[in-house]
Amino acid sequence: MIRRRITVFSVLVLMMTWSVQVSNGCTNFLITKGASVDGSTMITYAADSHVLYGELYYQPAADHAPGAMRDVYEWDTGKFMGRIPEVAHTYSVVGNMNEFQLAIGETTYGGREELAKQEGAIIDYGSLIYIALQRAKTAREAIKVMTDLVETFGYASSGESFSISDPEEVWILEMIGKGNGEKGAVWVAQRVPDGYICGHANQARITTFPMNDPKNCIFAKDVISFAHEKGWFEGKNKDFSFSDIYAPVDFGGARFCDARVFAGFNKVASGMDKYANYAKGIVEHGGENNFPTNRMPLWVKPDKKVSVKDVMEMMRDHYEGTELDMTKDVGAGPYSLPYRWRNMTWKVDSVGYCHERAISTQQTGFSFVAQSRNWLPAPIGGILWFGVDDTYSTCYAPMYCGITNTPECFKVGNGDMLTFSETSAFWTFNQTTNWAYTRYSDMIPYIRAKQADLEGKFIAYTSAVDQAAKSIYDTQGEVAARRFLTDYSTNQANGMTSEWKKLYQYLLVKYMDGNVKKEKDGKFERNEWGVPVGPDHPGYPEWWYRIIVNATGDHFKTIGGGH
Repeated sequence: MIRRRITVFSVLVLMMTWSVQVSNGCTNFLITKGASVDGSTMITYAADSHVLYGELYYQPAADHAPGAMRDVYEWDTGKFMGRIPEVAHTYSVVGNMNEFQLAIGETTYGGREELAKQEGAIIDYGSLIYIALQRAKTAREAIKVMTDLVETFGYASSGESFSISDPEEVWILEMIGKGNGEKGAVWVAQRVPDGYICGHANQARITTFPMNDPKNCIFAKDVISFAHEKGWFEGKNKDFSFSDIYAPVDFGGARFCDARVFAGFNKVASGMDKYANYAKGIVEHGGENNFPTNRMPLWVKPDKKVSVKDVMEMMRDHYEGTELDMTKDVGAGPYSLPYRWRNMTWKVDSVGYCHERAISTQQTGFSFVAQSRNWLPAPIGGILWFGVDDTYSTCYAPMYCGITNTPECFKVGNGDMLTFSETSAFWTFNQTTNWAYTRYSDMIPYIRAKQADLEGKFIAYTSAVDQAAKSIYDTQGEVAARRFLTDYSTNQANGMTSEWKKLYQYLLVKYMDGNVKKEKDGKFERNEWGVPVGPDHPGYPEWWYRIIVNATGDHFKTIGGGH
């Protein structure tokens, strides 16, 4: 634990230690009913990993015989962990949302290294999510399922933050294992107050918490006594801070992780400027326990209620408009590329430096906005707005939680990280973005325009689709309504992928070889004999040429001003 204000020297040391921990980080925002325009709850999730393939998981509902066992595999690696008893009935799950509109997301914060491994533990964080979705109907039920599982079978992951939502409530649950020698985990769960928005991004966020308010806060009975036994906390219970004891924030936790929460909050709430220094990694300490004094609040009240489109845009950020804006520094190159290839930290002349870690990042496998609406029957009320690849340039397609199959473009097994597939949305979107990286400022407007057009149509269609599904549900039954929603979701996702393939082809033709093809009347221009007219050669911006000259002196200077 850091027991003093971080100096410049210690900041640079800490930067080096965080380069691996945050490289596969994720970002979540949690929106309560009172904070949304239509009274829905929402959570977001970006599954950011250099090895995670973007596909939409599906598990049908099932009945299980007495004595049936479930095989548990670690989500990150596929490693077999062990077997646990199955329950009599499991619910259907589409991605990270089940048929009762329960949704769960996560971010890994790591925390104390001595607690990261637990010999004999079976349940990893991914298994917690997908088992809970199959066994719980509400957020509170999910918290009980998850905490009971780790208590019984052990916790096989490092520290984790979970977003858990149902049509009525939104909760944040933070958990960390007890390490070798003790089974299970210590944890705290807090209900996000109605009208507020919460967020987490690979840094534990719960600090002090109410201990006599079970409606809004529940926690492991030994969450404080365990810390006392380990000698990590000697203060009064009311001053106990989960994050500051089990996952102290340092430069990396603030700059690479909480800064993303800062960026998302900054899009919807005023007054975030006071936390700008914290977002830059300046963590100040003080008080009786010497905990950080300038951390952001766990949740904020938005200036106005947010729509599902607003929440999608919260997931699309490279710190634009802040001091950390990734489109402005020289690393963005001549075309304002807001991505930096890993590693995130490096040294020059033994001095440490870093790239920013934004919400939108190139290594996203999939992301979603899970929307739960209590005024509709459960199979209709839940929509998993699902997208693959970078959040900034993805397109979120509506996957209703009652669907009984997944679209071909998102289907598990349709390609993988090492196998290209022409019909895979993941590969189609990656073709487009990776091409756009070569001339980003020119191509991204086309991508954002297509994104806005498709998402706008999906959102506009939602009310009519809801009404049609509800009518079928009332007159023909739930099975027929699910069939209708499956067809609708499938058609939208596959159609979106087809549109994106056309977009890629257009951008490839227009910007091939650094040239820019001319267009006229919506078509690439040809002369009167049908031959393509000469393309434009816009070159680089002047400021980039100056950087080249400043770096090379007279090396590229022409003799006599010749061309």
